[in-house]
Amino acid sequence: MVIYANKRSPLARYRQADASEANYATPHRLVQMLMEGALDKIAIARGAIERKDLQSKHDHIHWAIAIIDGLRSGLDFEKGGEVAANLDSLYAYMRRRLTEANAAGRIELLDEVTSLLKEIKDAWDAMPEQVRMAKNAAEIEAMVR
Repeated sequence: MVIYANKRSPLARYRQADASEANYATPHRLVQMLMEGALDKIAIARGAIERKDLQSKHDHIHWAIAIIDGLRSGLDFEKGGEVAANLDSLYAYMRRRLTEANAAGRIELLDEVTSLLKEIKDAWDAMPEQVRMAKNAAEIEAMVR
């Protein structure tokens, strides 16, 4: 099951923007990198709240929101079906909670988003290699049978 589109998605733009690992990464790895980046930005924002560094909090939460928006806009609803729809709803929820955390400076909201995103990332990381490399849903369905 493919849940992220490959054509000109934010993932493709991310690959073009970064001259390092992203240039050679598979679409699966790019999603991992985006999730890692969002988690890093949220962790930095958390520290900024603790230090009362409002500008850093604001900047890093906005960066995390942009990454989550990129993950969300890269979903392929046609091929991803219910999984893509569920991820879309979850990413929208995370975006709202990050916006609330930014406005109120509430660490527990950042922790909530971190927990949700880690759960998604853990599932993504645990995906079997054959599924990671499959080009379409038919290949994945054939593997599952």
